[in-house]
Amino acid sequence: MSLVSDFPAAASSDANRHFGGKLAFETDCDDVATVLRDGQPDFVLLHVVGTPEAYAKRHIPGAIHLPHREITEERMADWPKGTLFVVYCAGPHCNGADKAAFKLSGLGRPVKLMIGGITGWEDEGFPFASGDQPGHL
Repeated sequence: MSLVSDFPAAASSDANRHFGGKLAFETDCDDVATVLRDGQPDFVLLHVVGTPEAYAKRHIPGAIHLPHREITEERMADWPKGTLFVVYCAGPHCNGADKAAFKLSGLGRPVKLMIGGITGWEDEGFPFASGDQPGHL
């Protein structure tokens, strides 16, 4: 036995249910970048933390700055009810994206968290946008 196999692997059906469940809640930087590069995103990308100045300094191309504290029923009325939102924050050390996903789901909005956030995006070597507009990849 090893540290890896001290606890047996889950049954395949349980693993399938678990990992499928995770994918229903999360996406990653590469999948987001691929869709943005193709130019046909089927989601709205939200940069959910920081000040307008921090957003203007560096954000993921295509992302709209909407801090999680500003997510309200009234603000979300700008998008049709079934719009999928992908939220991100600074990275694994930040829970702003979780707060945004919690608020969005509480408003009945479909949402996925982009794991890694800005840190993951940078680690993947993807470019950033700057300025007060979303920009393009």
